Amino acid sequence: MTDGAAVWTVVVGAGRGTRFGGLKQYEEIGGSRIIDRSVSAARAAGSQVILVVPAEDAEREGGVAGGESRAESVRAGLAAVPDDAEIVCVHDAARPFASVAMFERVIAAVRAGADGAVPGMPVSDTIKVVRSVDGELEVASTLERSTLSAVQTPQAFRADVLRAAHAGGADGTDDASLVEASGGRVVVVEGEAVNRKITTTDDLEWARGMVGR
Repeated sequence: MTDGAAVWTVVVGAGRGTRFGGLKQYEEIGGSRIIDRSVSAARAAGSQVILVVPAEDAEREGGVAGGESRAESVRAGLAAVPDDAEIVCVHDAARPFASVAMFERVIAAVRAGADGAVPGMPVSDTIKVVRSVDGELEVASTLERSTLSAVQTPQAFRADVLRAAHAGGADGTDDASLVEASGGRVVVVEGEAVNRKITTTDDLEWARGMVGR
């Protein structure tokens, strides 16, 4: 894979915002919509963009219609990526503060030979595995914090590897998990604390505070 590899980004913004209570991707922060900030970062990093949105918004937004799950929406976007793409990034529209440098880091890791690359942050909290016992949550085990990483997007992949990982129609909380399950090698690069996902109204208020509303 050469340094001039064709790079495309699928920006996934087809969620219904169940936890948020509405279509958060269209909320404004600092005079720009969340989804537009995410698209702009991908383009500033030199990537071509496929935007995935709810079906009823596809024509208006110049994007493609998403599916019922995140994985289905990624597959819809991936189907629109040209066959000559060598690297495909997947980015959550709800992460409006992803930097150009972060895109460059994950892309560089794939160009260097990884099948995939994800940005990650060290986990500061102790994480416990729990189970339900007689209606109560009981600790089953405690994970070793030094081995944990809180993963973000954008995530970058060799295009052929990502297509193969999605070919079976599997579901997952992120695309790296599908590539991992298919035997791909995924590396972790430096994430950014400001790259917070807008999930709740509290997250939106935080984001607006970051840019002065």
